[in-house]
Amino acid sequence: MSASAASIDRSGVDLTRRQVYTIFGALLAAMLLSALDQSVVSTALPTIVGDLGAAQGEGWIVTAYLLAIAIVMPIYGKVGDLFGRRTPFLLAIALFIVGSTGSALSGSFEGLITWRSLQGLGAGGLVILSQAIIADIVSPRERGKFMGPMGAVFGIATVVGPLLGGWLTSGPGWRWCFWLNVPVGIAALLIAWFTLRIPEHRRQHRFDLAGAVLLAATTAGIVFLTSWTSLTSTTSYDWASPGLLALLAGTILAFALFLVVESKASDPLVPLDIFRSRTFAVAATLSLILGVAMFAALTFLPTFLQMAEGASATDSGLLMLPMTVGLMITALASGLLITRTGRYKVFPIAGFGIATLGLLWLTQLSADMSMVTFGAMIFVLGFGLGFVMQTLVIAAQNAVNPERIGVATSTSNFLREIGAAVGTSLFSTAFTTSLRDDLEQTISRLPRSQVPSGFGAESLTPSAVQQLPAELRDRVVEAYADALATSFWYLLPLGVAGFVVAFFLKELRLSDKPGLAARSGS
Repeated sequence: MSASAASIDRSGVDLTRRQVYTIFGALLAAMLLSALDQSVVSTALPTIVGDLGAAQGEGWIVTAYLLAIAIVMPIYGKVGDLFGRRTPFLLAIALFIVGSTGSALSGSFEGLITWRSLQGLGAGGLVILSQAIIADIVSPRERGKFMGPMGAVFGIATVVGPLLGGWLTSGPGWRWCFWLNVPVGIAALLIAWFTLRIPEHRRQHRFDLAGAVLLAATTAGIVFLTSWTSLTSTTSYDWASPGLLALLAGTILAFALFLVVESKASDPLVPLDIFRSRTFAVAATLSLILGVAMFAALTFLPTFLQMAEGASATDSGLLMLPMTVGLMITALASGLLITRTGRYKVFPIAGFGIATLGLLWLTQLSADMSMVTFGAMIFVLGFGLGFVMQTLVIAAQNAVNPERIGVATSTSNFLREIGAAVGTSLFSTAFTTSLRDDLEQTISRLPRSQVPSGFGAESLTPSAVQQLPAELRDRVVEAYADALATSFWYLLPLGVAGFVVAFFLKELRLSDKPGLAARSGS
């Protein structure tokens, strides 16, 4: 019998190798949709808010989507563990399709935000349940070769998203950024409906509603705090603002209450005892560090290219391709090596080490550097990230009992998302503070007649910079590059911390049984 037809025992579910790969294709498409929609809209934002007459609300189109994703991640993980993952996964795809359709048809800004939020409620499930379903049908030992491509999807989306968004916006129109999701989503839904045959089950426990509400409040507070204090946001507040301080206090209170509720719940949304596993605790910590340090580093690089090279948003995405190539090489290679050897600890160590070297190299950014050198810098960064991203998910899943795979998957991803939000905000503040100081020195050396009224760090955009007088433009670009290079020094200690913490990751044997088989004891 051929490998494609060979039957694989999946705890009462008779899946052939071909069916496993068909299911995997649907899961990969679902993850691509979720990852792509975080970047494809970025290029179209100015056109969208212009058409809908809401220029001051541009940031909400991104914030609403990311907030919805972060809130539902832990819920999808827990619901999948309690009742099975097939129905929640189908529901997530359906929500994403409906949200995309509503976004494409929106005639008002408020309507777009509503549908965009619904789209995010589905997208959160696509990420978590795709990774958890693979854990159900594929053994930890074999999982690496499936998780590798899933990690590569995020790198692909980083580059393809802005390119696709720019092409659609200048061609058929920005609404096709959302229409594009519909046929792919329907195809994924049909494949999952007919091929995803995993058992539904019901554990005799009540859903932890109080924990879910408190975690949602904590998540919303963190997302709003990081969004409203990021100086790249269209709505930015100073930390001295009474409203912001009240939000901070409310967020801390909600998190404290969440910990109390989880410690007393009979079946908590996030069982705190999973952190007693050193492997899981270290993997979760590394996911948080990965979000804070590494993803914050990527925020300003496309804008730097637009400033220094005069590249369009679309072209800047193309210039980020070396990072994606580096990430894809190591994500796929590490997945295959994990499957072949059963060892995974070495990859987070190597990944954080290499990515930290990439951060160190990025401290040498300059306005007149060649794009070959810049490409080499981000290739090294991506090469390191590819070793880490999905390996941490494998380690987290392998560290818990099979009935907690959904919780482990969602917690790891949730911490990475929260880390990315916090890291981006902190990096934005450090960068803009440095840029403001550099610009003040630059402006002080120029005649007032050469400095536009209201010119400053907060008003810089690539299009505005290109319209400046030549001498001032060159100095602004130089100041921007210097401030960005300086800001990368703040991320280096976190990169080093990740490298050191990775040595404490306890490597557990990767089982040859998939989650469903292990759960049933077969």
